[in-house]
Amino acid sequence: MSLSIPRRLAVLALLALAPAFAGPAAAQERSITLASTTSTEQSGLFGHILPIFQRETGITVRVVAVGTGQALAIGAKGDADALLVHDRAGEDKFVAEGHGLDRRDVMVNDFVIVGPTADPAGIKGGRDATEALARIARAKAPFASRGDDSGTHRTELRLWKKAGVEARGLGSSYRELGQGMGPTLNAAAAMDAYTLTDRATWVSFRNRQTLEILVQGDPALFNPYGSILVNPAKNPQIRAADAKVWHEWLTSGRGRAAIASFKVGGEQLFFPAGTTPSQ
Repeated sequence: MSLSIPRRLAVLALLALAPAFAGPAAAQERSITLASTTSTEQSGLFGHILPIFQRETGITVRVVAVGTGQALAIGAKGDADALLVHDRAGEDKFVAEGHGLDRRDVMVNDFVIVGPTADPAGIKGGRDATEALARIARAKAPFASRGDDSGTHRTELRLWKKAGVEARGLGSSYRELGQGMGPTLNAAAAMDAYTLTDRATWVSFRNRQTLEILVQGDPALFNPYGSILVNPAKNPQIRAADAKVWHEWLTSGRGRAAIASFKVGGEQLFFPAGTTPSQ
């Protein structure tokens, strides 16, 4: 059936208006990109807290999970709107150079040194991380390093330095893998090697084989995480308003409660800033 001219004009007018009606609905879709560490992703923390955040705010968070060094580089290029990382020296440098704004303490957990039950370096039960690494070096025991410029890797290198050991001078016993925490733990299990890991990834890790926690409790193993907003003055494409909503929520009472409620096997893995990790 053909339409009269007035009706045709009415249909055309409605079709012309359709994009205008669709526009606001599309504009309501809000999202940010968060560059963060593999530990927050692999432990399952984001799978727990991000749905809570999205329900409360309507904002979707797309996570790029990499080592802290890479996350800081991504932020400096403006390819993320916010960061959640764990290397305080690197975080402070990022802000000082003008790449980031309003760095805030978010949460803490701790690192542990794990290794084979046979423990050829004899470090089991110790609480001094630098002494443990010195013993591993003297024993020429295998050590699996992430080797990826992550927060964990940076902490490990600081501990070797404090122990007076040049890690790369250990020869074939020191393996730099260039991998995240999960793959590094898999390699350590296969090699019967020692490694440094954050506790959250360790608790979530299932392929332990003969690995167990051997050293824990040293204040040098304290592992704080910080949230940073990427500076929109340097990167105009940054979704600054929604990133700030995330930043504020993460450090609010609601965000802290969400972090504290994340558990694996009944064990709390991250502790809001100002609280102390259990051991």
